[in-house]
Amino acid sequence: MPPQAMPPQAMSPEVVEILSANEVRRTLTRLASQIIERSGDVSNLVLLGIFTRGVPLAELLAQQIQALEGVTVPVGHLDITFWRDDLSRSNLRTPEKTDIPLALSGKTVVLVDDVIYKGRTIRAALNAVTEYGRPEKIWLAALVDRGHREVPIHPDFTGKQLPTAKEEIVKVYLQAIDGRDRVELIKPI
Repeated sequence: MPPQAMPPQAMSPEVVEILSANEVRRTLTRLASQIIERSGDVSNLVLLGIFTRGVPLAELLAQQIQALEGVTVPVGHLDITFWRDDLSRSNLRTPEKTDIPLALSGKTVVLVDDVIYKGRTIRAALNAVTEYGRPEKIWLAALVDRGHREVPIHPDFTGKQLPTAKEEIVKVYLQAIDGRDRVELIKPI
């Protein structure tokens, strides 16, 4: 009797560590320093974290600016769900509560997100911000820029430039949400 054929093993994707916990910490310190340097006067800054992982990143950047400059920078939380142009094609999540601590008119707003890819999330965020005032400036800080833009939007502050293939996935883990800090590149096999 012939031996039973073994079922083929499911091929697991290759996972590559891009940033360790220490590298995430150092990257946030560098981003905070760049924001301080470019703004000159941090008392006019407002950080707006884009849900989901942009929110704890904005809070970490504000803590770092506080440590470096001794100034408390207001942090807001921005949900861009209803400003997206792909609602009919994406898995809609339950919207979070947008919380902006003060009027944005005349302020320098730094939008904070974990990964910038096609640019559509940031386009939606720009539309959302205008509902809350007319900032003097709007800058973008992204922990990872993976390229492949579909709209002409580029971050002012980038933690890590990471050229990727379209089928690859960049996964950011943050202590506040995931219990650890780490950035991975997931390559399908």
